[in-house]
Amino acid sequence: MREIVLDTETTGFKANEGDRLVEIGCIELVNHIPTGQHYHVYINPERSMPEDAFKVHGLSDEFLKDKPLFSAVAAEFCAFIGEDPLVIHNAAFDLSFLNAELARLNGFPHIAMERAIDTVRLARQKFPGAQVSLDALCKRFSIDNSARIKHGALLDAELLAEVYLELIGGRQQGLGLAGSEAGESLMATLQQRGPARPPRPHAASAEELAAHAAFVGKLKDAIWLKVE
Repeated sequence: MREIVLDTETTGFKANEGDRLVEIGCIELVNHIPTGQHYHVYINPERSMPEDAFKVHGLSDEFLKDKPLFSAVAAEFCAFIGEDPLVIHNAAFDLSFLNAELARLNGFPHIAMERAIDTVRLARQKFPGAQVSLDALCKRFSIDNSARIKHGALLDAELLAEVYLELIGGRQQGLGLAGSEAGESLMATLQQRGPARPPRPHAASAEELAAHAAFVGKLKDAIWLKVE
């Protein structure tokens, strides 16, 4: 099973009021294991960067002015995420920006909310009343986020991948078969095989007994010689 852990950085909070994407970071998981494949791009938002947003991610107008427009990277981005589930922290926010950008172009599909696995929702279900920010969850699961001096889409996606694995039961969550589809399938297979065969008796041959006696005879204070 392939999943994409995704994060974005933007010029603000409201895609429907002119704020734009400035960074996308994606991490590929296959069967809940990072494959090392990722997608990362900075984007020229075609507008100035508000000071409040700059303080969050540190992406300036000067830095972004020579970066590609979203129209230039949209096809590559859509090809990377394919039709696989998207793991996102506060999915409604990121998808609102991605869909706003896609809607400005021709020939690109809307990303349905049903594709998203929202880790904010997962965290609230697992830890009712607790803080569910990415930093808070990193602290809860002892995930090193010391490099997160400012927000960055690729770094945050990497941290979110680790948080997600903990939220769904840790890196060994798939080992528990009880009650799972895999466990039920295994039990059904075993039941179809019928009753187990009785164990076959085995006795050492005369040659094997002689070889063992010769070996023991060479040992100093062999325990076999002390047992009746």
